[in-house]
Amino acid sequence: MKTWDRPERNKVKVSWNGKIISIQPRIRLTRSFDQRTHSYLGYILTIQGSVDGEERTFTVGIGKEAQAKHQFEAGQVVSGKSEEVLDPKSEASEYYKASELRLLEERTEQKGIGPPWQGAPPVLEIYRERGHRRLDSRTYESKCRVCMWGCRMLVEMIIDHWNPRKKKHRFETFCYGPKSCPFYRAGPTRKVPGRRGMIWEEEDWIDQDAVSHRGMDE
Repeated sequence: MKTWDRPERNKVKVSWNGKIISIQPRIRLTRSFDQRTHSYLGYILTIQGSVDGEERTFTVGIGKEAQAKHQFEAGQVVSGKSEEVLDPKSEASEYYKASELRLLEERTEQKGIGPPWQGAPPVLEIYRERGHRRLDSRTYESKCRVCMWGCRMLVEMIIDHWNPRKKKHRFETFCYGPKSCPFYRAGPTRKVPGRRGMIWEEEDWIDQDAVSHRGMDE
């Protein structure tokens, strides 16, 4: 069979619907030893509902334009179609390339004042302006998965800048929320591999500098 005749499973979209548990920024972090850059791709919906006929909790990546149009927030019931991510290392969500997005029911429960902070998240430019601090992964799982200021980023690490095709991937969790949040825990520093077994450690001052322009309650 010729390559172009092979069926591409990831081109088949599956239907889903359910209640939004959380909506967080969809950001990719590229690391090259002591350098880092961010790609602001959109948002990730965590949904409790049905996907391809199966009842479970799942995640869907949407673009910033889709969020600007629909203003999704936790508590709403929504539906759509998306492609399955075949390589889990390449995306922070299970499904992406969403289409036919629809709001089925508005949020019925009253919004809390936080933490965790919910509601419609801000535009991606606000996340960029605020900057982030590293967030302990266990704290993220137990306290911050439903907060709009939490973020689980796909991290692409370029091990050798002379050979940029040599890469590794992992996930890191970050907080864009108020510095006074009582749930916040930094967790261990992040270490980045480099050429010939070298390791660079991202020290505390980098986080402090990234959010130094904000007050404790901002």
